[in-house]
Amino acid sequence: MSEEIKSLKPSEIWENFYGLTQVPRPSKHEAKVTEFVRKFGEKLGLKTTVDHAGNVIIRKPATPGMENRKPIVLQAHLDMVPQKNSETIHDFEKDPIDAYIDGEWVRARGTTLGADNGIGAAAIMGVLASKTLKHGPLEGLFTIDEETGMTGAIELSPNALKGEILLNLDSETEGEIYVGCAGGLDGTLKIPVEVERVSRDRAGVAIAITGLKGGHSGMDIILGRANSIKLMERLLVHLQRYDARIVSIEGGSLRNAIPREAFCTLAIPTTKLSRFKTAATELIARIKEEYKAVDPNLSITLKDTVVKGEKCFTAHTHLASMQAVLGIPNGVIRMSDAMPGLVETSSNLASLRVERNRVICQCLLRSSVESAKQALAEEMGGIVELAGGNASFDNGYPGWNPNMNSPILKTMREVYEHEYKKKPAIMAIHAGLECGILGGSYPKMDMISFGPTIMSPHSPDERVKIDTVGKFWDFLCKILENSPKK
Repeated sequence: MSEEIKSLKPSEIWENFYGLTQVPRPSKHEAKVTEFVRKFGEKLGLKTTVDHAGNVIIRKPATPGMENRKPIVLQAHLDMVPQKNSETIHDFEKDPIDAYIDGEWVRARGTTLGADNGIGAAAIMGVLASKTLKHGPLEGLFTIDEETGMTGAIELSPNALKGEILLNLDSETEGEIYVGCAGGLDGTLKIPVEVERVSRDRAGVAIAITGLKGGHSGMDIILGRANSIKLMERLLVHLQRYDARIVSIEGGSLRNAIPREAFCTLAIPTTKLSRFKTAATELIARIKEEYKAVDPNLSITLKDTVVKGEKCFTAHTHLASMQAVLGIPNGVIRMSDAMPGLVETSSNLASLRVERNRVICQCLLRSSVESAKQALAEEMGGIVELAGGNASFDNGYPGWNPNMNSPILKTMREVYEHEYKKKPAIMAIHAGLECGILGGSYPKMDMISFGPTIMSPHSPDERVKIDTVGKFWDFLCKILENSPKK
């Protein structure tokens, strides 16, 4: 049962995290969790406000003797990525998360856990509620809709915060301190198709791709995991010699999650059905061999189905649309020259669906180099236009440039080395953090991001390592106790 996590230490984080798991909070549906946090702040007797976007700001005065410290903003986002396995019955808008302890990890049964960024939000709640922790003036900033557009950070008023330092608690590897992040851009690609009635001489075959790990499209893109949509398009283009026609096709769901599943129904001439299945089985075996190391649970199945009375793509638009989708750039595009081992530019082909005789794909482009991000968008647009389609790009947000002379970075380095007898890794991240957007509104604010170890965010394999949560809490408390003076 999920209540068992309340027994974990530090209780300041785990009890609050449990509370958050009981409040549905998928992106775009944060009203319940906003109200939950608002009541939390008011119950503590702290000044609590909710802005027009739904962000919550809770202010806590300095503890006696700490009034001379620079005011600090502790920031996390309230929304979570709603991903579940296809066989899991769960309504993210109504149902609580069923979290449980699995050895040294906390996981959820069949769904995302919401440790991203629930652990960060719970830590802020713990700091705000503490009667013993020493700290300067604090503001807890809980933003909404980080995962699908960073709306909360974008709409935050430039006069809302008073702090001079921002600690973003949304990183996912303990022992790493982040000083920069990539910017992002949403792409919507639309390719027109024509349809016709399925002829009587065709039989139906359903293809299902499941079992992929997926993951965070920024953090995990470097791991080379399979993309279910790209695998499906590869199958369809390769098997087009058998005159297969798409009846239905869909894959993926969220722009910032590597798609784990894809489903397609085909209408195939009965005279070619046996050869189609043989060729498909051979290609499936090769694909599974290619990905056996990074996606060992990959499953691609063929199943007979009924297509009588359905409509399918015409021969020309079937091939043109699938070739275009197959050609859309996906994965790591370029590695960083400035920071070896860091991805500079990437793309995630996140979802595909058919709507009103159009194949519609959603992509998330990321880059720490603005011109590279724009070049990638132009490349995608050119590919889609060759197939008679069009591309649009919006919801762009900037990256966050490192400041290696940051006073709070100096403090955190010194505290970490003193307490844990080793140096922390100073990193940039190939993912979108709200620091880039908040830095635009507060250009003088000194910002750092850090957190505990969270694996496989944005997928049902998401888990947080229990001992790193304790270390994260301890580090956060010591940072606040040793924060820079004004």
